[in-house]
Amino acid sequence: MQNYENINLHRLLCDFNGIFSTMVIFKRVDDLRAYLLTIREKGRSVGFIPTMGALHRGHISLLEESRKKGDITVVSIFVNPTQFNDKNDFDNYPSTITEDKIMLEAAGADIIFIPSVDEVYPDTSDKTPSYDFGYLDTILEGAHRPGHFKGVGQVVARLLEIVTPDKLYIGQKDFQQCMVIKKLAQQIPSLQNLDITICPTLREDDGLAMSSRNRRLTIPQRAVANLIYQCLISIKTKAGVQKFSIVQKECMDILTDKGFRPEYVALADANDLTLLDEYDTNRPMVALIAAHIGDVRLIDNMLLQ
Repeated sequence: MQNYENINLHRLLCDFNGIFSTMVIFKRVDDLRAYLLTIREKGRSVGFIPTMGALHRGHISLLEESRKKGDITVVSIFVNPTQFNDKNDFDNYPSTITEDKIMLEAAGADIIFIPSVDEVYPDTSDKTPSYDFGYLDTILEGAHRPGHFKGVGQVVARLLEIVTPDKLYIGQKDFQQCMVIKKLAQQIPSLQNLDITICPTLREDDGLAMSSRNRRLTIPQRAVANLIYQCLISIKTKAGVQKFSIVQKECMDILTDKGFRPEYVALADANDLTLLDEYDTNRPMVALIAAHIGDVRLIDNMLLQ
């Protein structure tokens, strides 16, 4: 593992003959860009995985997908303050940077980018552009986390500007965010040819979606956390058999009875996230749930087809 935070540019541009046998770490934008230039000069494609750290096997599955496609893979670790509408949530977001580095090196990551806030947002005059996500910014996550997707758009656009990858790998667990990022790419001319791959959600043995927030669950909370997955299974199996409004109420009641504070149990068109009042088996559908247990907010979703 090499840390290029303070290495000079001459050494930074050394010739690896296209073979990267060790992971390298960058904290500065200019150094990362210079290094990536040498990679592109060798004709290599660059895959990018943006994360907020506290990594788990779900993140590693994105890295594995990138490596399978032969990309030189960049993984960023940056907890973006602009996407947290709740300061306590930002303050309590888990940080495991040492463990993250070890996990990424073992998984074969080529480059880690760990910038400071000033590196990502160097202009303090608040000129960071905003993007239009339409109704996606007003429903579900957008409704319950005001300003969240504005922050997501800003940081993803900035990171993509820095890394300029050929391919982007993101996880399905944040389904609405995936759609927001696709809409973001449509608004930025330089991203028109960006290849966006959405990878399936990885789950624990009991079905709980892997998430960095899971490590904040107490033992009793963890014991019931998989109820969200069970509710999604129920929504899926009852499609075309029972009215969604009935299944929706059942799920809300089950979660509430077990100590959750559900925010939404929703059904939507999987193509554009148009909310549906009832099942429509003539279109692709996705079920989505968000609920608090204690002070931890969990989200999950499941494609019904």
